[in-house]
Amino acid sequence: MERLAIKNIKLFLLMISIVLIQVSCNEKWLEPDPLSFFAPENVYVDEAGFESLLVTMRRSLKREYYGFFNFSTAEFAPSDLGVAGYVPDFSINTPTSSDRVPYGPMFDEVYGFIKNANVLISRIDGVTWDDETVRNRLLAEAYWHRAYWYYRLTHSYGDVPYIGVELTGAKLDFQTHSRWAILEKIQSDLEWAVEWMPVTAAPRVPTKGAGNYLLTKIYLANTEFDKAIEAATRVIEGPYSLMEHRFGSMANDPSRNVIWDLHRHENIHNSQNTETILGLVDRWEAPDGARVNQHLAANFMPHYWDVPDQAGTRGIVYPSDMMDTLMRGQGIITASNFYQFKLWEDETYNWQNTPDLRRADINWIEMSEIRYNRPESPNLGEPIRQLWPNTSDTTIRWYSWPHYKTYNPSNQEESTWGGGNGDSYVYRLAGIYLLRAEAYFWNNQLSQAANDINMVRARSNAPLITGGDVTIDYLFDERARELYAEETRHSEMVRVSNIMAKLNMNGYSLNNISQSSWWFDRVMAYNDIYKTPQGTWWRSQTPRIQTHNIYWPIPQSVITANTMGKINQNRGYQGSEGNVPPLETIEE
Repeated sequence: MERLAIKNIKLFLLMISIVLIQVSCNEKWLEPDPLSFFAPENVYVDEAGFESLLVTMRRSLKREYYGFFNFSTAEFAPSDLGVAGYVPDFSINTPTSSDRVPYGPMFDEVYGFIKNANVLISRIDGVTWDDETVRNRLLAEAYWHRAYWYYRLTHSYGDVPYIGVELTGAKLDFQTHSRWAILEKIQSDLEWAVEWMPVTAAPRVPTKGAGNYLLTKIYLANTEFDKAIEAATRVIEGPYSLMEHRFGSMANDPSRNVIWDLHRHENIHNSQNTETILGLVDRWEAPDGARVNQHLAANFMPHYWDVPDQAGTRGIVYPSDMMDTLMRGQGIITASNFYQFKLWEDETYNWQNTPDLRRADINWIEMSEIRYNRPESPNLGEPIRQLWPNTSDTTIRWYSWPHYKTYNPSNQEESTWGGGNGDSYVYRLAGIYLLRAEAYFWNNQLSQAANDINMVRARSNAPLITGGDVTIDYLFDERARELYAEETRHSEMVRVSNIMAKLNMNGYSLNNISQSSWWFDRVMAYNDIYKTPQGTWWRSQTPRIQTHNIYWPIPQSVITANTMGKINQNRGYQGSEGNVPPLETIEE
């Protein structure tokens, strides 16, 4: 009996130890981690020290646009334009499924990026500055980075905790703040910051143009449309202009066009390119820690190279010259038929003879154009066979893609995997024209909205429109044509959904946005794969999406670790029944 009691005590202590270990692991996002083995007190004492922290913040932006199934790529899965080839069923995206890339890791990682900004913001006045302009420039950029990531959090997760200072110890009493309180705070911060951001700067460094670009989005989110127009106008009247003529590395190739030139990675920071407002730098020749494969090809191209021939064998040689030309896709985002075809049609033309350079044959690849090239294949030289959706195969996805966006050769070894390294856009001028057009739309200034849209369409040789054509759906059609694989699509749709709900438009309201939203209605109206899912996909999943997937779930590990406070769960996910009203003000 005594032995049994001792055994039970040991078992109890073991269970307590396991719980403590799990809690300590789950509290990782709460803890202040040193950026290096140097003590912060010894590093953040002058301009050089704080500049090193800004370098870290700029590098963090690569998590958004670089890597396999990165944050911005994931934005196209819960949208009108595609689904996630590997995780097409959003019903498995739960508060405890933190291993689901990238929806689980994003919450923790983004708070890590915010933590870096908060370190600079909290420590900047611990230094005596001989030149206040230096101090203000450093602080302004830190505000920009913090605003960027809070904008993303509030449009991916809705109401979240706001952390505005450096945490120097464990904190277990976080509270959820309303999305609106956070948007108001970052708007105020950025209004100050843009005045101190540089007009021009080296690649990767946010400028006044990048500040006003982000501020335009925040003004739109806060339904301050006049201010959005003013901020966007400041960008448009800045040192930028749309690229309308051939330029850069392939300008002498007569078979290409300006749209092709605009998206060559080596042209993004070309001195001739006056359209780049903010871009990221990634070069194959950089040291290991300074480069990240962009994976545009893997993320947005189909898995064409694995299509078997009639002998049941892969009919495409891997690697081969074909892959150097096409790149190698993984079907991470499977494009909807709407994006491939319907988007490019109107009453006067269809996608097969559209004059729009963004859908020109030279810029796109149709799967039917790809031919088997394995010498021993019985189908050598023939077009590859369309197997999906008429098969249970879970790796093949059959869709066309914008080759001008994904083509990214590099002379590094096996560049065909994801397309190699290369620079990328964060913001470019075409995007701000479309944002200003949206602000004009909300103000019912439809002629002005059409003029801005036509600035983008004219460059692409697309037919011009009139004010009578402008609707919010048309604006997002144009965003799809211009910014596919570039923007954060889901976040922008969530932003519009909240605008409509706040304005009580079309029957939408903030009280039930998790049950009824413009985002969900547009997805189900336009995305054929969610409307009529066919077959089983990766791990026997069927493509599914629900109204509450307008927001991702807050990781349960974060909620559980916060033992002295209350972090709400988004409605529709397990645990939301215990929510309390979020905080509506942010105390400095």
